[in-house]
Amino acid sequence: MVNVIKLRKGLNINLKGKATKKRSKLSQEDGIFGVVPDDFTGVIPKVVVHAGDQVKAGDALFVNKFFPAVRFPSPVSGTVTDIVRGERRKVLCVKVKADEKQVFRDFGRKEISGLEGEAVKESLLDAGLFGFINQLPYAVSTTPDVKPKAIFVSALRDMPLACDFEMELQGNEDAFQTGLTALSKMAPTHLGIGARQTAPALVSARDVTVTVFQGPCPAGNVGVQVNHLDPVNKGEVVWTVDPSAVIFFGRLFLTGKVDLTRTIAVAGSEVKDPSYLDVRIGTSLGTILKSRLKSSDHVRVINGNPLTGKHAGPEDFLGAHVSEVTVIPEGDTADEFLGWIRPRTRQFSVSHSYFSWLFGHKKAYDLDARIKGGERHMIMSGEYDRVLPMDIYGGYLIKAILSGNIDRQEQLGIYEVSPEDFALAEFVDSSKLPLQKIVRDGLNQLRKENA
Repeated sequence: MVNVIKLRKGLNINLKGKATKKRSKLSQEDGIFGVVPDDFTGVIPKVVVHAGDQVKAGDALFVNKFFPAVRFPSPVSGTVTDIVRGERRKVLCVKVKADEKQVFRDFGRKEISGLEGEAVKESLLDAGLFGFINQLPYAVSTTPDVKPKAIFVSALRDMPLACDFEMELQGNEDAFQTGLTALSKMAPTHLGIGARQTAPALVSARDVTVTVFQGPCPAGNVGVQVNHLDPVNKGEVVWTVDPSAVIFFGRLFLTGKVDLTRTIAVAGSEVKDPSYLDVRIGTSLGTILKSRLKSSDHVRVINGNPLTGKHAGPEDFLGAHVSEVTVIPEGDTADEFLGWIRPRTRQFSVSHSYFSWLFGHKKAYDLDARIKGGERHMIMSGEYDRVLPMDIYGGYLIKAILSGNIDRQEQLGIYEVSPEDFALAEFVDSSKLPLQKIVRDGLNQLRKENA
């Protein structure tokens, strides 16, 4: 019998421009691809290629400086064209010009049923896929010296305009199951799904514990699911894996190749025909959005979803953990005549500030990128806790991080959270604080102190 957990706290934000159940492929994939080390949080990269080198798909472009066995692969075969560096020679991006005909590094097919956990780990390290595994605490890319007490995979994506994983799962059922079996060899594995997800590969997944989560966003956050199933205490570690990465793992064992093709949602109110697209990690956003925008002026391109994604441009590349590219209005030309006095019906409001609350939260809104106000004093109003379905006091935790009180942070559950868990709290925050950045800075400081 499948376990069901019902959550009441949270908030669904219904935005215009959801991707329709239509899937296509890019007509051309021989452009410039880029792998960004910052996509793998916590990794200090050491580049192992040079401009002009020829690489195959699956060859390492850079490694974790302190754990060289953790490699990060090229998504395509081709020529390394540039290694972009920033201040203090920080590696910002490694660019590869893709060949017209792709060549893959062969790592050999493996029968997953005959492998032990250590052999699975070595296979993932050898192929450069181990770095796609994250961990709690700290919400960083994990390292091979860590022994997790459990592994968590969330197949429920419920952020605004998020990609429906069941679309990506179509045609990849065998790879997904193989990836889950591989993870279960290393530690007990949990799969979280939504109440409306009916794909047999999810509800009848083998070798894992399946749990159904009912409730509003952020029920799909893996951190929320960890909090309700097996909370992380000081000294404990759990691994978290994106479901797309599970498919990557499965393909490796089934084919012996590193195939970083994933299905993303190209969505938002400024996209002509919101739909699903099969692309490789590192594809140029300019290539993805070519001929897809209603207008190229006064729009915000987001590498990810509107709550947790990064502000991007056509010159940027699809992130390693990104499942959607969204485009919404910038809002810099919005007409604000009479300001807050107007009885707005087209603006979303959590409170009853606008008349739009009469329509409930089922109406689709065309929100722009404006914050609508400046940073203010933090008021302990409990508004964070209303959208944070975790057994922590969000407001007090934020105050502890801002004050640098590490003991207090530990007592308030910082080991259990990641920045994305505070995305909704940041959206409803009347103080306009950058909560996700605050949580990331707090986790980085805590990790440094505990090193």
